[in-house]
Amino acid sequence: MQIETIDNKVNYSENLGEFPLSPIISEWMESILNKPILLRSLTKEHGSTINIHHLSSFDKNVDDYRKVFMTYELDGKVYFARKANKSKALVKRALESGVGVDTASREELAQAIELGGGHDNLVLTAAIKTRPMIELALRNNVPIIIDNEDELILVNDLANSLGRIAAIGLRLSGFKFKNKKLYSRFGFDVNLDKGWLKRWFNDDPRFHNLKLIGLHFHLDGYSTAQRAEGILQSLEFKEYLSVGGQTIRFLDIGGGILMNYLRDKQQWQDFNSALKQAVFGDRRPLTFGNDGLGYEKNHTTKSITGNLQTYPYYNDINKTSFLKEILDYTPGFGLDTVADTIRRNGMQLRIEPGRSLLDQVGMTIAKVAHRKKDSNGDWLVGLEMNMSQLRSSSRDFLVDPYLVYNREPEETKNTSMYFTGAYCLEQDVILKRKFTFPGLPGIGDHIAFINTGGYMMHFYETEAHLFALSTNLYCTADRLVDGTSIYRDDQL
Repeated sequence: MQIETIDNKVNYSENLGEFPLSPIISEWMESILNKPILLRSLTKEHGSTINIHHLSSFDKNVDDYRKVFMTYELDGKVYFARKANKSKALVKRALESGVGVDTASREELAQAIELGGGHDNLVLTAAIKTRPMIELALRNNVPIIIDNEDELILVNDLANSLGRIAAIGLRLSGFKFKNKKLYSRFGFDVNLDKGWLKRWFNDDPRFHNLKLIGLHFHLDGYSTAQRAEGILQSLEFKEYLSVGGQTIRFLDIGGGILMNYLRDKQQWQDFNSALKQAVFGDRRPLTFGNDGLGYEKNHTTKSITGNLQTYPYYNDINKTSFLKEILDYTPGFGLDTVADTIRRNGMQLRIEPGRSLLDQVGMTIAKVAHRKKDSNGDWLVGLEMNMSQLRSSSRDFLVDPYLVYNREPEETKNTSMYFTGAYCLEQDVILKRKFTFPGLPGIGDHIAFINTGGYMMHFYETEAHLFALSTNLYCTADRLVDGTSIYRDDQL
């Protein structure tokens, strides 16, 4: 599928370039791409840029994780990591369907409470916890994940002053893996801190306003074996701490569950190889300014150094298979699996997916404002958006966009181009890769960025230049015939 037609007219096209990275795309997304009139109507009404969210795809991802828990006969619960996306509709959908919501700020917590959340389906995990934030959680009996001793003291003091019992979980770190300690700036060390924590929760009468109900960790990176060892060492910590009568009911292993964006593994491998060649100078550049995205040429050794500093956009093991690999892990021959150990401990296993719970849930649409050639002779297609509206910690979003034509292109000769944004910065190139389409887009045509729901839409979005933020929309139909099933998120 490269060029779709309706009534023998070009409607939309994927990248025809030399090293494509073709996205997995859902039926609901294709139905929108097939309707340029609908896109014109949406951007006319809501402006550019717009983010469209599909609630049924969110439901499917939730159900897939629930099925894993059922297969392994585990008491499991999914918490949506709200920081991955700002859509209120997703929070409401999660709460209505029995999914918890992981909140990481006072504003996220307040909004989740307003949308119907409470002590049984919310958790506060913020990296920095202020007094107003903690007070809001305490007044609504929302469990608080504690990161350090200062937070313990603050939560206990505020609970005492409010006449409340604070339900808390402890965030853990310092796990050993292959005889090395896994570093994290978050949490209590499972070895160095366990002694005084045990005394605190079992012997010190000053802290009777704290009720320890759970343990929590979140590991950086994507190693399933490290997650599995984190679970096993957390359960050992739980046994040590529970001697004095603490009833620890759940273990939350956070998010960071890999997902897969791309249709073709070979495309991913070919692109990586070609990018290195371009950085080395053995082929023409693939990116704006020959950006290596983390790869660099070492002129002394005449080799490529560094690593690709982007999300790993292709993954064979992803989502439910990633979780299954954790649960099937065993620390040695003949020993229980992680799932067996969790079950034997009678613990509820919680996960906090963000990106993977938003797989196929969102797409971002921007309108073409102008076309020009730069001093290098490259076509620059200016979009009514800026780089902060499609940005995460990844150096680039390595997923091909689609070009949606309002009419047939003026000429059908393949044309290569970069997409640029509205900031007055040389660096505001929306995607660093060069793309090729069958003809230059016209003013008012649309560029559709696929599967952007997880972290790409909002995580780094700013209002620099006093630009308005993107408009968030959500849809309820599986196939969109018109705009009647698309709603503004802020009108919930």
